[in-house]
Amino acid sequence: MQNIIQHYINDERVSRNDRYQDVYNPATGILTGKVALASAATVNEAVAAAQAAFAGWSDTPPIRRARVLFRYLQLLQERKDELAHIITAEHGKVFTDAQGEIDRGIDILEFACGIPNLLKGDHTDQVSRGMDNWTLRQPLGVVAGVTPFNFPVMVPMWMYPIAIAAGNTFILKPSPTDPSASLFMADLLREAGLPKGVFNVVQGDKESVDALIEHPDVKALSFVGSTPIAQYIYEAGARNGKRVQGLGGAKNHMVVMPDADIDRTVDALIGAAYGSAGERCMAISVAILVGDVADKIVPALVERARELRITDGRDLKAEMGPIVSQAALQRITGYIEQGVQAGAELLLDGREFTPREAELRDGFWMGATVFDHVSPEMSIYREEIFGPVLACVRVPDLATALKLINDHEFGNGVSCFTRDGNVAREFGRRVQVGMVGINVPIPVPMAWHGFGGWKKSLFGDTHAYGTEGVRFYTKQKSIMQRWPESIEKGAEFTMPVSK
Repeated sequence: MQNIIQHYINDERVSRNDRYQDVYNPATGILTGKVALASAATVNEAVAAAQAAFAGWSDTPPIRRARVLFRYLQLLQERKDELAHIITAEHGKVFTDAQGEIDRGIDILEFACGIPNLLKGDHTDQVSRGMDNWTLRQPLGVVAGVTPFNFPVMVPMWMYPIAIAAGNTFILKPSPTDPSASLFMADLLREAGLPKGVFNVVQGDKESVDALIEHPDVKALSFVGSTPIAQYIYEAGARNGKRVQGLGGAKNHMVVMPDADIDRTVDALIGAAYGSAGERCMAISVAILVGDVADKIVPALVERARELRITDGRDLKAEMGPIVSQAALQRITGYIEQGVQAGAELLLDGREFTPREAELRDGFWMGATVFDHVSPEMSIYREEIFGPVLACVRVPDLATALKLINDHEFGNGVSCFTRDGNVAREFGRRVQVGMVGINVPIPVPMAWHGFGGWKKSLFGDTHAYGTEGVRFYTKQKSIMQRWPESIEKGAEFTMPVSK
């Protein structure tokens, strides 16, 4: 019997008169199931379930909402490896990386469990004679998240734990490429005691996203993915009166100064460029090599990249798994050819990689790729490749490196490797990027700080998770109160002022 990956609405797995999309194991190329693609009618059903659940859930005291999430936290920790295997089977990332993804999601969940404290407002006693003023934060209603294939657990967990903890009801629209993790999480939430309709999953494509954008009962929408889609959702959401948090693409640079520790820098570049086959929005895809450091870094980098253990992610010795899909493999291959045609020096060609294991030959495989002497006008420098392709750019000094980064349309993450404290300080102050690492290759902020880039890497005013997430999923109300005994007789026709 064929595996049909369904929607999750009102605590039930359902599929209607849906279209379907094939789901593969990218390591073997084997078809493993079909995922339902929701129509507007199915989305409307999910929104109706969430809307019906909102009144009761939003009236539930925050401490009781937190207790449900604490139970969910315990279940997630107990069954983390099951979920990691689901990620590896449909995404292809290595098992230990899948475990790490879940751990980072758990960090957000733990943060969300502190919602009673996070929702505390401000209070001013005697703001005017006999009058007090305070603020509180209340949930929006039905909110939705549209999430990408590369982190099928962590990125949704940037959203729904905080949204639900704050009293909203949530609809998740995951990537149809690796959809099964969404249903596993839904089942655990139900087991934890989350009421019906508070968390729903609609599988789908653009039709379901547009239905969420257009539905008047969906008050806010969070998105992580490419810049064109982030901008589209941001603009369409604004036209429909929605609050939108749109995290877009990236072209993350690592600046390597001449005084950097060569061995540690090479290790950092290898992990940041080729971890998860480069399919991360925080992957380092450009190494900016300052002065003569390129002649030391590049040979060691090529040698280390050539030795990467690339195989099925279920192998615990694997360092890199397959590309997520055949379409993604073709796109990345096309970029490599563009780099060659543009005149970049191809030192290591990932297109030549073939797995040793016969059972993996039909999978979506590519090895690590290294380009040297890349220039800013080349597409492999300007555009997001989202694969295991590292472009090395040689520059004479830090000022040139900063100008390259600041002139780029993306501003998601950046890193600088140096032993010079003044260089580090100036770099951190002057670089026009949202997340900065100093001797940290992938500067992903922890759960209580918030994640987000600048420029075309973020559409909207708030970053993901942390206190920014709490603000995004709530609205502030200001209450001014005075009791009859303190009210002076007579009508007032002027603007109230402090007396």
